[in-house]
Parts: sequence; C-alpha cells; structure tokens
Amino acid sequence: MQPPFEVTPLSIQLLSDIERLLGRYEGLHHPRPAPQLRRSLRVRTVQGSVAIEGNTLAEDQITALIEGKRVVGPRREILEVENALAAYQHLNTWRPERRNDLLKAHGILMAGLVASAGKWRRGAVGVIQGEQVIHIAPPADRVPFLVQDVLLFLNGDKQTHPIVKAAVMHYELEFIHPFEDGNGRIGRLWHTLVLSRYHPVFEYVPIESVIRERQVEYYDVLSECDRAGNSTLFIEFSLTATRDALATTLNQLAPAPVTAADRLTTARQHFGGQSFSRKDYLALLQGLSTATASRDLKQAVDEGQLQKTGDKSLARYRFKEN
Repeated sequence: MQPPFEVTPLSIQLLSDIERLLGRYEGLHHPRPAPQLRRSLRVRTVQGSVAIEGNTLAEDQITALIEGKRVVGPRREILEVENALAAYQHLNTWRPERRNDLLKAHGILMAGLVASAGKWRRGAVGVIQGEQVIHIAPPADRVPFLVQDVLLFLNGDKQTHPIVKAAVMHYELEFIHPFEDGNGRIGRLWHTLVLSRYHPVFEYVPIESVIRERQVEYYDVLSECDRAGNSTLFIEFSLTATRDALATTLNQLAPAPVTAADRLTTARQHFGGQSFSRKDYLALLQGLSTATASRDLKQAVDEGQLQKTGDKSLARYRFKEN
C-alpha cells in the first residue's frame, strides 16, 4: 500500500535545486570533507536531533564526548548523545528497507533509556504538546504491518524520487509511532539513511540541525499532515530543509588543488587500456592548458605509467597495467 502524498510544483522545484547542488558537489575534486569538518558536521547532526527532544548538551560538549573527554551534564542526556553518535556510525551498514535494521537502530538509539529499546511498542501512544494531545498513533497491534507497508513502498516504488521517499518515510514513522519512545530520533536517522543511500554526500549533511532551527514549523507541519491525511506538506518542508542544509555544507567544502597525479588518475579511469592523444587528454580535462597537458603526459611517461608511441602531434599514449 502506497502512503498518501502528492508531489507538488514546489516539491519539483526544490528537487531541481537539490540536484543542481549535487551537481555542484560532484564538480569538486576530492569533495569528501576533511576529517575535522566531518566530525563537526556529525556533531551538528547529532546535537540537532537530540536537542529537538529537549537535550541541552552543546556542540562543544558533544565534541568532547567524541574525544573521550569527561563531560559534566545530566547522565541521561550524555547517554542520549552517546547512543546517537553510535547509531550514526552505522549509516554505511544498515539498509533502510530492512525491518531488522530499523529495530537494531532503535535498540542502539534508546539503549539504557527505555526497557523496550529495539522492540515495537505494545500499548497506545500519543503526542502531547503542552496540555494538548496533538496526535493519537494507530493501535499497537497494527504497528508491524504498517511499518512493513512503508518499507515495501521504500524498496518497491520505482517512480518516486528517492529524496521524496526519504521524506515520506520520515513522516510515516512519526505517524505510526512504532516505538514507546525515540520515534522522532529514529525518523530523522532513517531519513538521513535513505538520503545517504541515494547520494553519499548526505552522510555529512546535518539536516537534523536545520530541522532543529525550524522545530516549531516541523511540529506544525506534522500536525497539518495528520489532519490532511497525507504527507504532502511535510515533503515540501523536508525538501526545503534538505536543500538549505546541503547548500550550507557545500559552502564549507573548499575544492582541493588538482595535481598532475589527480588528472592522470581521471584519465586512467576514462581511457583504461585504450590509446589516446594529447588532444584527447585536453578534451577530457577541459580548461587545461596545452603546456600543462604536455607536462602531465611527459611526467607519466618518465614515471613508467604511460607508454608513448610516435612523436609531437602524432604521439599516442596508453596506460600500462598496474
């Protein structure tokens, strides 16, 4: 059963913006963030997600925890952060469509915080804002089946854009509320997991931090979607947060200087064992000067990477097997 939603013109425009930013990212050479920046982005991700749930630890305290330093603060809040850090370390191993991985993730996120960590809830649950109940979740006996429906949609729907599916999954987990506690945290974690499976840059993009900055709107949109009976507005909210978080992250990535070795690696990947000319090399690496291309190729020949036949404009090159 496909969850109810529509992809609006605004969502299509936001998807276009995100894809344009991804293209900009892919245009960088060696764009993976440096270790210090990766850690900073992960800290912002974790701090944003737990802060939404009332955790008061600051980014410098979370950084201290990563470094193994002693942090003064409520024990429960420290454990929440430690669990979240451990969970986000698994982004490269979990599969978003696997129910057991979802349960394992919740078990890590909520270990020592609730007795039912990693298990479906067994009782009724609702969301309270102030003194008002703003959401009553489906009956507990329906939880496994409702979650399975969403996972089947995630894995089986080939028409919906993966970034939209990430938002739908996030909303549906909040609507179903499959666990006794920690539903917001697991929803945001799984959102990031789905996105990172679509493009690896999302492993580092702190969307949770942007959601934290827009927390009131986040809850308002979730409530509006509950009343509307679909996740259309949440998709628009999510895509906006994703675009803004991605743009901010890209602004922090300084392109690394491109060396001759980098250019030759690109050429090896492109040409493989086929012969090519200096003109072919220039066409591949647009913007490169003829003099620099000649130096690159001479260096590779001198180092034994390339085999050269012919001379001057008739010269042909072929990469030797490693």
